[in-house]
Amino acid sequence: MIFSENEINKYMDLALDEAKLAGDRGEVPIGCIIVDNLTGEVIARGSNEREETQNAIKHAEIIAIEAACAKVGSWRLEHTSLFVTLEPCPMCAGAIINSRIEEVIFGADDPKAGSVGSINNLLTETRYNHQPEVLSNVKAEEAGDLLRNFFREIRLKRSKK
Repeated sequence: MIFSENEINKYMDLALDEAKLAGDRGEVPIGCIIVDNLTGEVIARGSNEREETQNAIKHAEIIAIEAACAKVGSWRLEHTSLFVTLEPCPMCAGAIINSRIEEVIFGADDPKAGSVGSINNLLTETRYNHQPEVLSNVKAEEAGDLLRNFFREIRLKRSKK
């Protein structure tokens, strides 16, 4: 791992902050940040925007990757780490591979769409031309609680109608 445990927790807290912002907007609370591994600077942030935009690809990781590419002026995000509160789906795992992100740190597992260990593991597939390092279950309980509470509230609102 590139960062110390304290740094990893600090950066995941920032991703959790992004997730909370998404939840406050009525989006599924998933947040992501991308960090420059050489400087420790957060170069991009993202949170889900699917409901707001009605666009299926507006996942937190995709938004953060787009912002990071714009910031560095390249599609190659070498020497970066991506911190996300939920295990990436196949689309996001593909974007991570294609952008050459060096390391992926995620919170909660996603048994329904997770492609970094739950259903399959695209990030360790050696037939792809890039395999980032992966660290899972960082602040998983906190990330999972955000999601569980969000969906519990939705179910409560629906039952009252």
